[in-house]
Amino acid sequence: MLEQLRKENEVLDIFCNLVSIPSPSLKEEHVIKWILDFCEENKINAKRDNYGNIYIYVPGTDSSKEPIMLSSHMDVVGDDSPVSIYLDDEGFIHAIDRTLGADDKVGVACALMLAKEAVNGKLVAHGGLEITFTRDEETGMSGIEHVEFDKILSKYVLVNDADKLGQLQISGASYTNAKITVRGLKGGHSGIDIGDETRLNAGKLLAELIAEFPQGVYYQDETGVITSCNLGAMVAGGIQNSVASIVEKGIKTNDYISEIMKKTSTNIINVLGMASYSIRSASVAREEALKTYMASIVAKFNSKYEGLAEATIEFEEHLPPFERAEDDRIERVHTEACRRAGIKNDISSFHAGAETHIYCQHKNSKGETFMPMLLGLADVYNMHSANEKVDYKSLLKGYEVIRNTFIIFNEG
Repeated sequence: MLEQLRKENEVLDIFCNLVSIPSPSLKEEHVIKWILDFCEENKINAKRDNYGNIYIYVPGTDSSKEPIMLSSHMDVVGDDSPVSIYLDDEGFIHAIDRTLGADDKVGVACALMLAKEAVNGKLVAHGGLEITFTRDEETGMSGIEHVEFDKILSKYVLVNDADKLGQLQISGASYTNAKITVRGLKGGHSGIDIGDETRLNAGKLLAELIAEFPQGVYYQDETGVITSCNLGAMVAGGIQNSVASIVEKGIKTNDYISEIMKKTSTNIINVLGMASYSIRSASVAREEALKTYMASIVAKFNSKYEGLAEATIEFEEHLPPFERAEDDRIERVHTEACRRAGIKNDISSFHAGAETHIYCQHKNSKGETFMPMLLGLADVYNMHSANEKVDYKSLLKGYEVIRNTFIIFNEG
């Protein structure tokens, strides 16, 4: 049945060809070759950049209109073992005993199909279509970091990498680490010195400080969670000998916490405690407000325990946020594109990172800051696992949505 469906639906056939080629991060050569061969066969202008990303350009047919860009990544979670796909009785495409790679070959397939139709003049008069396919999104985002942004003509970028049909995600969270250190200034023996009220226990003080920090959602609006704070780890006390024993003996376990606790020292008044937090926010202002609040808690702590203990907090940004734009053109276009396809779109914020976060930090060839959005073009389930599957009917509908989006964008 799958073979018959592939004959009837070219975008599905492109997708099946792509997922049948293993392409783990930084080992995308075979899928790159397939894409370039497809483009050559269909007279689509495609080239590789110095890092191996692919850039496609379909020249506009109406100079009064502006171009738009689609972006997807070519790498998948998984290894380079053979991929055998099948269609189950419920209409889901799977790979046997491994990841399928629908993330993000759904996006690649839809972009290639749209490029083919645009080149053949089967769509609306348009201002140009640009497509970027990146490497290494899953492990390091090194592909997007090497994109030649200043050569791109488009301002609007549709990153087709969400996992549900109809999704339009208009902002995405940053990723910042907060590191808290608490030091007791004296320490001592838990028996001999326990009566000295100036010898404060850093472990106890760390727990007191953590109790004051927010945990979970800090701010949300109609699009979902915007800013959050999460305790990742806390360490304090006499664990040195226990950790040294684990290293010396080469102990391997899935429960290091229990192993460490077997030989912790309880006869010391702890002088050091540390904790780490993740802060995520799709709003710079909201993130700064949270960081200021956490810093104020530390300052209050230091005032209370002046001369007896001290705490510090440090913030380290790992990924900048992708903030919601005031320009709602793509939101309006996508809403209409979904309506014409017979589905309702879901406009939201997502609380994680994607290539959108990198695009919005750069400018195009005209000096315009990119306006990226994250789109979902199929229902993908169990992503990144051996049970990954995609609803093939949703993929067909997703192509209809992106085709409609391109047409409506150029009608305006």
